[in-house]
Amino acid sequence: MFIDNFMPSIDEADLKDGTMKMVNVSGKDILLARIGNEVFGVSNICPCRGCDLSKGKLEGYIVSCPCHDWKFDVRTGVYLKTNKKVLTIYRCKIENGKIHIEIF
Repeated sequence: MFIDNFMPSIDEADLKDGTMKMVNVSGKDILLARIGNEVFGVSNICPCRGCDLSKGKLEGYIVSCPCHDWKFDVRTGVYLKTNKKVLTIYRCKIENGKIHIEIF
C-alpha cells in the first residue's frame, strides 16, 4: 500500500535558483535549497551549536553554518569534514507550483 507523506510548503516562485529558505512543516524546521530545477531539504539546525543554517551561505550544493563555518552537502546531509551524515534529509518535489516535502 502506498502512502503519500508529502506536505505542501511554499510556492515554487518563492525559492529562486541558488537560494535557500527555512520553512516549518508539521513542526519541523527544514532548510530548503534550490539548485536549478531541484529542491533539497535538510534539517535547519546545525548539530554543533544549534545555529540556524538558513542564516548561513549556500555555494553550489554546500551550505555553511553561520556560527562556525561547518559545511554540509544539502543533497546528502553529510558534514564535509568527517564525511558522515549528520543532517536529516527530506525528499522534496515540485508539484502544481508548490514545493512539497516528505514528512516522516
